[in-house]
Amino acid sequence: MQACTASPAVADRPLALPGPPVLATGAWFESTPARVAGDRLHRAASAGDLIDAEACRRFDAALDALLELPGEPPRAIAHDLHPDFQSTRAARALAERLQVPAIAVQHHHAHLAAVLAEHGHPGPALGIAADGVGLGDDGAAWGGELLLVDGAACTRLGHLRALPLPGGDRAAREPWRMAAAALQLAGRGEEIAARFARHGAAAQLVQIIDRPHLSPPSTSLGRHFDAAAALLGLCEVNETGAQAAIALESAARAHGPVAPESDAWRVTADGTLNLLPLLVRLADETDAARGAARFHATLAAACADWLAAAATAQRIRTVALGGGCFHNRLLTAALLEHLAAAGLVVLRPERLPPGDAGLAAGQAWVAQRILEGN
Repeated sequence: MQACTASPAVADRPLALPGPPVLATGAWFESTPARVAGDRLHRAASAGDLIDAEACRRFDAALDALLELPGEPPRAIAHDLHPDFQSTRAARALAERLQVPAIAVQHHHAHLAAVLAEHGHPGPALGIAADGVGLGDDGAAWGGELLLVDGAACTRLGHLRALPLPGGDRAAREPWRMAAAALQLAGRGEEIAARFARHGAAAQLVQIIDRPHLSPPSTSLGRHFDAAAALLGLCEVNETGAQAAIALESAARAHGPVAPESDAWRVTADGTLNLLPLLVRLADETDAARGAARFHATLAAACADWLAAAATAQRIRTVALGGGCFHNRLLTAALLEHLAAAGLVVLRPERLPPGDAGLAAGQAWVAQRILEGN
């Protein structure tokens, strides 16, 4: 592997992670590989998003630094389920070189596993994994998942109602497209062209939304944040990765607390949490800050209801929260309050970040369970 001139530092406060030695490569965004050596998880410096040659060089250097740590060589290399990530390709190449197995770990399983690893909890535990995107076991784009994690086993108990991604990945960069998708699902597609007239593609978007090959479905909570921000006029195009979500949280904080709207979501028999009624209400909101506060309060109540019902059904009282959406402190605080009132024990990221920068810890933890036969 090609290394940078200066080898990246390895975190000097490693986490306890008893079990077989493994190395995990993280994912695509905020790529931060890690290695278990001597029952401790050592995290490399983040290589950032693996979007260019320089980031990939930093990533390769991070792997080299981890491999130079003393201790038993890795017995497996863990990586994301997505086959096209550079971190996946590097993991498979390294596994072949070391003659050890390469272990794929589903993205959202890894998010919750990272929380369990940090708290030394063996599972089983329920959890919500919420972020922008991660490849699901069915090949679709996931990102708002209700999961049961028990070591190497992960069961999907529910998910957010999927929204179309008009134009595929472009929808993540242009939140107005997500707002348009919500309007179309609600039977209000005739509003799209006028509402988003400043965007040249608005008039044609209705036809795109109804074509799954041009608008693949996603259960992502991150894309729901995008839709809400655009419907409220807070952000229609992301100049930075989480601009819409940050604008939405900032507006909600500026407004102050509001009561959740208990009739603005539905949980169906198959475990699907439908937030479309909430998004539709935001389309008619005249005060953007008030709408942002309504979104946060109602989303927290909906997620708590969703998780508490599953906890009762599964007879499990420990729940975990993982994924980049929990960088949102307003959402996290409100959800914690609801879950505590429901009598649940909540685990959340404390030393590890909730987003993809902490993902390798979960990948390593799952790989350990697989090697141990658990």
